[in-house]
Amino acid sequence: MTATELTLQERELMDPASVDDIEWAVRLLAATPTHEGRDRGLLRQWARKADEFGSRLAPVPCTALVIERDSGLERMLLARYTSRPPTVELYTDTLTLAEELVDAHGWRAWYPPGSVRAAALAHEAVHAHLHHGPAKAALKQALGHSALRIGPLRVPGYVAGAEEVAAHAYARTVCGLGRSPLLLTAALHATLTRPGREN
Repeated sequence: MTATELTLQERELMDPASVDDIEWAVRLLAATPTHEGRDRGLLRQWARKADEFGSRLAPVPCTALVIERDSGLERMLLARYTSRPPTVELYTDTLTLAEELVDAHGWRAWYPPGSVRAAALAHEAVHAHLHHGPAKAALKQALGHSALRIGPLRVPGYVAGAEEVAAHAYARTVCGLGRSPLLLTAALHATLTRPGREN
């Protein structure tokens, strides 16, 4: 590792906003099992397409039961959707930390008061939408990945992590955020995995 690379990594740790939203999406895909060793250009292409798909979704109401609870910090979760029964769990301790990080980093213009909770709900509403309706197939089509090709016939393939990127893009768009929640997720992860941190 060169001194320049080390400086870049250190700068990104100190200022995660120096990394753009698509690059955070690429990193999310790269860290997803099944994508080890995938071409970075292909991951970037999928990240862009998933981001575009999510940002163009029509408003998706959150119809799931919403439960607020603690224990998000130890699980490293802000929110979670489960399908049986359709439920969104919002982790209040992680939401509180996220709001503190927004203030500490000076990101309030990107994430206005209350928007972190709203974005978490919007994000999970998209997971429910993709789980229960035809939108999942539409996302596969938009990504352009083929699981199987026989002559002119093509079976769209699943891209692990693409739904997550799309959900973040939707939340950014529908909540009018200045940056993707992916940036805030990266800052939360860095804080929660910092050596010596106690939850």
